Amino acid sequence: MKEALKDFPVIIEIPVAWGEMDSFNHVNNVVYFRYFESARIAYFDRIRGLEFMAETGIGPILSTTSCRFRLPLTYPDVVSSAVHVTEIGEDRFKMKHVIFSHRHSKIAAEGEGVLVMFDYNKNQKAPMPEELRKRIIETENEGRRTEVGGRKK
Repeated sequence: MKEALKDFPVIIEIPVAWGEMDSFNHVNNVVYFRYFESARIAYFDRIRGLEFMAETGIGPILSTTSCRFRLPLTYPDVVSSAVHVTEIGEDRFKMKHVIFSHRHSKIAAEGEGVLVMFDYNKNQKAPMPEELRKRIIETENEGRRTEVGGRKK
């Protein structure tokens, strides 16, 4: 697992729930996007992005997301949902997601998300705030992994 997730500054562990499986006896496809979302929110917590949004009204909004399913997940399992920023633009940034199955010791899914900066007070797109750009770059350069609850791995 260490090698597969070495470039990801934020990694959270999520137990696979029985109720996430569908009639085909594997975790339903929509759940993978929830795993992505949980890691994305942990990343925002790490950069204090939600605090910034509360103070300024400017924050990210998901523009696009995709997933490549590589391995069906089943109960019981624990997954590591990992995320990092791969590009920062004038008004957006791109995140790479990986779901790693502990049971199989393999990557179960990979995905991307594009997040556009949005001024929620004005209800319009906004430029990337320099403070958030700085926080993202610092997080990506730290090379530390963080689990939910702030514990470092």
